[in-house]
Amino acid sequence: MVALVAAVALSAAGWVLYTRARPYLHGSGCEVRTAQGKMPLDLDQAANASTIAGVAARKGLPERAAVIAYATAIQESHMRNLAGGDRDSVGMFQQRPSQGWGSPDKLRDPVQSTSKFLDALVKVKDYLDLDLHDAAQRVQRSADGNAYAQHEGDAKVLAQAFGGRSPAAVRCWYPPNKRTDARRADAVREMRRAFGSRLQVVAPAAPDYDAVRATNERTGWAVASWAVTHAQTFGLSEVRFAGRHWRATDGHDGWTHDPKAPSDSVIIR
Repeated sequence: MVALVAAVALSAAGWVLYTRARPYLHGSGCEVRTAQGKMPLDLDQAANASTIAGVAARKGLPERAAVIAYATAIQESHMRNLAGGDRDSVGMFQQRPSQGWGSPDKLRDPVQSTSKFLDALVKVKDYLDLDLHDAAQRVQRSADGNAYAQHEGDAKVLAQAFGGRSPAAVRCWYPPNKRTDARRADAVREMRRAFGSRLQVVAPAAPDYDAVRATNERTGWAVASWAVTHAQTFGLSEVRFAGRHWRATDGHDGWTHDPKAPSDSVIIR
């Protein structure tokens, strides 16, 4: 009997240690998962990916435009906001100030560099009907335009997930020691910079959360994904939308069911 009690006590102690250690075991990262496939990302890559979707939504562009942007960013920088590159190339799309793309500071701003890429893309005649690598190359004019084609599959997964066509497709996680102080107001301002000023924040704001109006389900999931990928940067603790709930404390578990999560707005704490 004593042995049994001791075994139970050890088992309970082991479980307590595991639950305390569990938030640290997974490290930091994100995963995108849709019916077409899944893709691991780090926190910076995921934040950049959600920004691309936000800017494309602000400009009212079709999903194909986002696919081309994703494939280009993967090839040029692995979707990272690089400080440098070949000659004077900078940023996600490795745009060159000497070729008229803008100042290095602007090109290292994911919102502005994405906007510049998409503005150039839509000027390409019949870009929606071109092969992806042809459309991307007409914007980038790189040494090997065929290289963009290899990323089309991943780009489609990203566009579906971050564009909101696949609900609850993006999850991110990081350990407790990587959490930051809450800056919800800054998060909302940056979100509106990506998605546009037409993104409405329900007023008056509650003291412990903000509600961003979702004009439709796809927009709502795009906003929710943006919030999840920027949660570590802005100290966001949870995101709720359309019957689902993501918490920073157990982000690796992804989106859990929450029948009280509204469908007309994204709740951010």
